[in-house]
Amino acid sequence: MPAPIYAKMAVVGCGLIGSSVIRAARAAGVVGEIVVAEASEAARARIVELGYADAVTGDAAQAVAGADLVVFAVPVMSVGDAAQAAAVGLKPGATVTDVGSVKGAVADALNAACPDSVFVVPGHPIAGTEQSGPDAGFAELFQNRWTILTPDPRTDAPYRDAVDRLAAFWSALGARVEEMDARHHDLVLAITSHLPHLIAYNIVGTAADLEGVAEAEVMKYSAGGFRDFTRIAASDPTMWRDVFLTNKDAVLEVLGRFTEDLQALSRAIRWGEGDKLFELFSRTREIRRGIVAMGQESAEPNFGRDRDKH
Repeated sequence: MPAPIYAKMAVVGCGLIGSSVIRAARAAGVVGEIVVAEASEAARARIVELGYADAVTGDAAQAVAGADLVVFAVPVMSVGDAAQAAAVGLKPGATVTDVGSVKGAVADALNAACPDSVFVVPGHPIAGTEQSGPDAGFAELFQNRWTILTPDPRTDAPYRDAVDRLAAFWSALGARVEEMDARHHDLVLAITSHLPHLIAYNIVGTAADLEGVAEAEVMKYSAGGFRDFTRIAASDPTMWRDVFLTNKDAVLEVLGRFTEDLQALSRAIRWGEGDKLFELFSRTREIRRGIVAMGQESAEPNFGRDRDKH
């Protein structure tokens, strides 16, 4: 087996993504030692039971000491505090990254907290399920999914080497890797991920509050579309609260455009403009077909549901 890409990896925060990174890195043989920093005592005990880390601690600085790769897998509004807590233990030359769905605010927080002697390369694996916690992860989560890296606009060789090394790490985990400007990433994700989640949370809340329809009926007669909304709306509330607050400018921009389009759709229904409805439905069907053709039709691979928790 070839030498690992990183001799030691520290993961700060061990929910769905953090535990999946660990499992995938173990399976691919791309890291040597793995240490986890986790604030929750109950989660630390469970990680020890699961046995997928070499060491578990509540002290972030202790966890990152000597690590060649440090992955922050905490909610995006917690990244700054976590990085500050870990900063004193960071090894010069280490690569520091994250897995958050917002990149602009996270990049600012990481660069502010970390010493100049490390390489900060923010990242976002576009993969997940509605599950959370140290039991939720699985090694196949990143297979054929995109991971976007948003490095600083630096051209010096040591920094670019760190970016290339991190890209190789994600590729070894099965991901497709692409670089992108952080602000552009946040606009793209606002329309492809953040707004759909906001709509899902809202429509499920509307159904729960709808007068004349019992909650039991909502659950009993849920059609496929509504069931999909409830799956999305079951995602980690802390994580998504943080996403919307830290990416509010991009989310509000696309929400404004969405609201305008929704009003136009409402007028078409009101005035019986079937041709406009048919044109929209035909165009959106082609987008769906394109997503399927690119192999991105499911956020959770089918084999992720019945998996060995270890």
